[in-house]
Amino acid sequence: MTRAKPEDDEYWNSSKFKAFTFDDEDDEFSQLKESKRAVNSILVDEDEDEDDVERVSWSGEPVGSISWSVKETASSIRSGSEQSFPKIDTTPSLSKQGSGYSLSSLSIVLMARDVALRHYVHYLKEMGEQKLLLMHYKEHLNIKDEGRRRDFLKSCLSLPFSQDDATHVQDHYTLLERQIIIEASDKKADAEIFKKFPRKASILNMPIITTLYYSCFYHYGESEGTFSSPSNIRKTFRISEKQYILTALGARAKLKSWFDVDSLFNTKNWLGYTKKKSPIGFHRVVDILHKNSAPVQVLQEYVNLIDDPDLKLSGALKYKCHDVVINTYRDLKDRQQLIVYREKLERDSPEYRKIQELLNNVQIRWKN
Repeated sequence: MTRAKPEDDEYWNSSKFKAFTFDDEDDEFSQLKESKRAVNSILVDEDEDEDDVERVSWSGEPVGSISWSVKETASSIRSGSEQSFPKIDTTPSLSKQGSGYSLSSLSIVLMARDVALRHYVHYLKEMGEQKLLLMHYKEHLNIKDEGRRRDFLKSCLSLPFSQDDATHVQDHYTLLERQIIIEASDKKADAEIFKKFPRKASILNMPIITTLYYSCFYHYGESEGTFSSPSNIRKTFRISEKQYILTALGARAKLKSWFDVDSLFNTKNWLGYTKKKSPIGFHRVVDILHKNSAPVQVLQEYVNLIDDPDLKLSGALKYKCHDVVINTYRDLKDRQQLIVYREKLERDSPEYRKIQELLNNVQIRWKN
């Protein structure tokens, strides 16, 4: 297979986003690169409102990370993070030595409070046990054969992890088991999409969001009963509607499948009328469509769906959606802005003539 161009090889390579691990921030595994095409296709701006788009740890390192979930939080045993220690009321202030609290002062306080001391001892024992379990779990990193790694992860399922970590281990095992099945099938696949867009890397050991992107790219439309189906993956790994829409949108827009893009947002009311609805802002949808070279007709349709008038106008200006700009200035009865915009258009173009007709319409009561 010939080497793909760098810009075509994006989603299997790298990204600026770090994966969460159970280790310190400088752990070597957190430095490994991730799947860039998936990230770039559905990239969330750093200043995006968290109520609008859920954040995702793009943990695309090929070491089988299980930290894939949306709005990811660190494990309570992660080094350097805040521990979920039981609250103790009416604890007096502790003396400080340098920049840290005095351990002897803490001991005195705990000795005077039997309940607090028992909590603390139990907490330390629990943390010690969990660290040992996680050290055992991380042995999967040293197993190169995917079948043996899957079997090792399966053996970890019976270990007494904390509830959150047990869920992660279960998801990791299920994901790898699923990937092994998909990989074996797709390596032999002769469907047209595999010929038109040859796979550039194995799906094995990729994180869940990259796996979902792959599924939306190569297996979109499959029934939920198949392991490679996007809807099956979404249900199995409890992927939120927002994250699913972002991922599917990126994959289908990459393929220029505008019908599938529309189907992501089409909903019917009880009267049977179809309208577009999105769990993310339509301004984000427009940005993603533009990054994937959507035609102006498609961009214009989604710019028109932006609720905020200022965002709609700025989007229309940015992406040269002339009809939206003209109609917005018309609705604002802003004659001066129409005149300014007309001068940016080619003479005798349909948009130029449309503005001219509006300016000559004596029935419009302009505000300026």
